[in-house]
Amino acid sequence: MALLERNSRAGTWRSRRRAAVLLLTLVAIGVAAPPARAQSSLEYEVKAAYLVKFAPFIEWPGTAFSSAGEPLTICVVGNDPFGPLLDRAAAGARDGDRPVTIRRSAVPEADCQILFAGGDAQAVENELQAVKDRPVVTVTDSGAPAHGIISFTVIGNHVRFDIDAAEADAVSIRISSKLLDLAHAVRKEARP
Repeated sequence: MALLERNSRAGTWRSRRRAAVLLLTLVAIGVAAPPARAQSSLEYEVKAAYLVKFAPFIEWPGTAFSSAGEPLTICVVGNDPFGPLLDRAAAGARDGDRPVTIRRSAVPEADCQILFAGGDAQAVENELQAVKDRPVVTVTDSGAPAHGIISFTVIGNHVRFDIDAAEADAVSIRISSKLLDLAHAVRKEARP
């Protein structure tokens, strides 16, 4: 009888140990793999920072601003994946003497210097067409079928960007060689 009790206690101890190991494994897996929402939030935090940090490396023609003191405006048109992340990234930011402001709109506006086009494929295409011949740095999101002057891309969980230098040249926008060097890919020839 004593032997049976000892085996029973040993079995209980082993099953508790297995349960504890299983619980610790599940906790470790949960910590090691952040939820998709947190990963997406980090992705858009990085993209928001990029949108603000692009400005010092871009030279717009004089026609892009109506006055010397006019702010540099980053517009988000269509879907806004950033929420408050972009506002935080731009808080207190300046491009030389110009403060950086954020504007959200359903349609592209004439006084944007950087325009993030969001939404479905047709909406993005329409947004890009609306500013096609203006000195506006258009930016598209990862996986968008239409591409702006700058297109975000995610490679191995890292946010990168491609630059269409030919498109920038077509609207008299000069992009610094420093920014071009940081790009994942640079298109130098006009699209057919």
